[in-house]
Amino acid sequence: MPRPFISAIGAVGTLALIPAFTATLAAVDVDTYRELDQFMDVFERVRSEYVDEISDEDLMRGAISGMLSSLDPHSSFLDETGFERLTTQSQGEYGGLGLTVTLEDGAVKVIAPFEDTPADRAGIQAGDYITHLDDELIFGGTLDEAVEQMRGAPGTSIDLRVVRPGQTEPLEFTLTREIIELRAVEWEVQDRVGIININTFNRNTGEEVRAAIASINQSIGGQPTGYVIDLRSNPGGLLDQAISVSDIFLERGEVVSQRGRRASDIERYYARAGDDTNGLPLVVIVDAGTASASEIVAGALQDHRRALIIGEQTFGKGSVQTILPLSEVTALRLTTARYYTPAGNSVQEGGIEPDLEVPQLTNPDWRDAPRFREADLRRHLINEEAVAEDVIEDDIREDPRFSATSEELAEQGITDFQMHYAVETIARLAAEDPPVATASLTRR
Repeated sequence: MPRPFISAIGAVGTLALIPAFTATLAAVDVDTYRELDQFMDVFERVRSEYVDEISDEDLMRGAISGMLSSLDPHSSFLDETGFERLTTQSQGEYGGLGLTVTLEDGAVKVIAPFEDTPADRAGIQAGDYITHLDDELIFGGTLDEAVEQMRGAPGTSIDLRVVRPGQTEPLEFTLTREIIELRAVEWEVQDRVGIININTFNRNTGEEVRAAIASINQSIGGQPTGYVIDLRSNPGGLLDQAISVSDIFLERGEVVSQRGRRASDIERYYARAGDDTNGLPLVVIVDAGTASASEIVAGALQDHRRALIIGEQTFGKGSVQTILPLSEVTALRLTTARYYTPAGNSVQEGGIEPDLEVPQLTNPDWRDAPRFREADLRRHLINEEAVAEDVIEDDIREDPRFSATSEELAEQGITDFQMHYAVETIARLAAEDPPVATASLTRR
């Protein structure tokens, strides 16, 4: 019996609950009972007449998984394997290829590779479809089965066949598994600008960002000119860590709010007093792989005019998933709320629009490269507000600042144009008194 009922019995007695329980049953729609009767009929038919004997546990888990998969792309049942995988990812280390994937119409689709992992170094891209693993067709299987097959002992290899939109022939990759250490934060200094690359939001991210700031200051022997926060290809992670990271750069104010199905289901999260960077210029780089928790950070810093956001429109995952334990080894991952930026804007579907759209010119295919976002997922939550168009605007194509070719940039020693542009922008912002960003706190 669920804990709330045990507590109620302990407080008011069993007999006092009977009228309330009967009233609850009477209030349930009769059609619901009719559907439950039909479900039990199907269950018994499959149980007794299916060509192979199936355990009751497998049938019930299949029914649960089917129910959740009909809701949205992010709700799911976590069996023993899935629950363990979630725990491993939040801790930040596992053996595998370094991919974030989803299931779309029975096909495994790449959301993004993690930076400097076997998948990233091999050239696997967002939007790729993985059709075969070790020459075995995986279409129609479960996402858990595919992920489990891609993981394994470090040093072992696996063959991937990939279908890439725009390519006429499948691509073949042989990857060697590694220990994927999800280094939440990496840092470096360029021209007295502190660069903080946040790769994921695990349980240590906020602490590691603060440590990166201290290390940057120590390496320079004082404060830098400003900071660049790199959130590209960051698939998100823990909500509390997104709040913690935003708090580092904000003096005060709301970071994010989440709203459930009822008008009263609103939670707001605020920054504590004090900006760890003393208001120094801040530029945040985002792209189509910037999702979920990383969009919370970008949206908070943009709405408070604390940072200039550059790059490309983000992924657009504006929903909150709550992990509801069902047992010691299983859980329910359920979408329970939408989150909103401080200005009250939902990023669901539309994502965060950068203040300045800056293409990755060092990628020769930047104009035509496929961009995979939340709006491309089947059964994604609909945003009733206007959704930004996923296009590269003509004025961006024709902007003389972005006319250089990848070959010309390579001759200048520029291997990452967006980062190069961000570092230069810090210098321009630092020359202003006071430094300002072009974002504003407006509701759309």
